[in-house]
Amino acid sequence: MRRRLRFVPLALGALSLALGLWTGLGRLGFPLPTAGLGSLPELHAAFMISGFLGTVISLERSVALGRWWSYSAPALSGLAALLLIAGMPADAAVAFLAAGAILVIVSAFVVARQPALFSVILAIAAICWPAGTLQWLSGSPMPAVTGWWLNFLVLTIAAERLELSRIISPSPASRIVFAIIVLLLLCGSARSELAKGSAPFTAAGLLGCSAWLLRYDIARRTIRFEGQARFAAVSILAGHVWLAVAGLLLLCMPPAAMAFSFDAAVHAITIGFVLSMIFGHAPIILPAVAGIRLRFSNIAYAPLAVLHASVILRLAGDLLEWTDLRAASAVVTIVALVGYIACLANARVP
Repeated sequence: MRRRLRFVPLALGALSLALGLWTGLGRLGFPLPTAGLGSLPELHAAFMISGFLGTVISLERSVALGRWWSYSAPALSGLAALLLIAGMPADAAVAFLAAGAILVIVSAFVVARQPALFSVILAIAAICWPAGTLQWLSGSPMPAVTGWWLNFLVLTIAAERLELSRIISPSPASRIVFAIIVLLLLCGSARSELAKGSAPFTAAGLLGCSAWLLRYDIARRTIRFEGQARFAAVSILAGHVWLAVAGLLLLCMPPAAMAFSFDAAVHAITIGFVLSMIFGHAPIILPAVAGIRLRFSNIAYAPLAVLHASVILRLAGDLLEWTDLRAASAVVTIVALVGYIACLANARVP
């Protein structure tokens, strides 16, 4: 029964993803129907980061912890997505805040159960979600909110890769460097750098995180394997590269430098880094969360390639300030996501 109930927040997360993509198209100028939907396009980041990724991450953490009460986090996050649709963003923000607070408690349980650098950083990442939501509730500029929410995603993924890196035993000095990188990213969010003219701490943190992961991630070894292991490694290493690209963009073309430099950096992280990680981890996470079995097919490389092509198009459109290319890149991203979902559906073992 508990496993069946997991499909409820999964479905709400999928709905948030669909609405996040829809609102993204609306923001890019597509003539989409808006009757009765008010200002939904302005909630694109809330749907994608909190509604979709917040729900999925908190559900995965709840499954790992195995406590019934922990499932209230993805349930509240899914409820918040419904409140956004109903035109109640303030109530949705409160629900997201409650979901984030429960995720922090869940993460604290993980730290108590397994005290280590990676579990501490997972807890710090969890704190970034409600921290950004508090900024949203207080009326802070959306770029300032986005800075905290991006740290929630980046640090969650980085901490999970840090855990797996224990197989190759990085030195104590390298772990200190990793902790410094986390501090740089947190300083960038605390200074609301994405809402200002320059973002030196955030840029340095992203570049450092990319370099560290490219050096110590176990994917450097598993890319030599066959099948699913190699596909996951390719997805992961490609995502690390996009994290470096985001850092370079913020360093060389900070948010105030040009019209779409902020957009380029954000989508290098969210599409290039985060979605590439999801592509690589979905065949591992879905069996654990949803209890379904998947077989691997090399066809999965096709939507992965399309996904990364869409990031290249998005950044080119941003840097050239070519709105038609930016709009086309969004369509290509959706094609990649739909194609990968179709691959997963076809790979399900009855």
